Amino acid sequence: MASSLKNLQSKACQASHFVAKHGTAYYKQLLEQNKQYIQEPATVEKCNLLSKQLLYTRLASIPSRKEAFWKEVDHVKQLWKNKQDLKVEDAGIAALFGLECFAWFCAGEIIGRGCTFTGYYV
Repeated sequence: MASSLKNLQSKACQASHFVAKHGTAYYKQLLEQNKQYIQEPATVEKCNLLSKQLLYTRLASIPSRKEAFWKEVDHVKQLWKNKQDLKVEDAGIAALFGLECFAWFCAGEIIGRGCTFTGYYV
């Protein structure tokens, strides 16, 4: 156990040194590659404008998202009507999706409780 801890500590130290050595070069390269997305000067007014553009763009996309949602619902209804044609693969994928949703729910509950498995702190 102690040797495993030492090994982990050594790896973390190596990673820290690597990031310290190469982090700024990566940061500069990333900014250079994406400079067309950077707004100069970065003022409060510009940030407010961009946030409003994002909000109203998202609001404008609601009708198309609603339409896509109802298409998915219709597809599920069609599958349910023709459930005798349903393959085992499709049922397995649906079961795995449901299991994944339940796992994310449980993870959220655990995090919400303060990372305890036994219950809430009272």
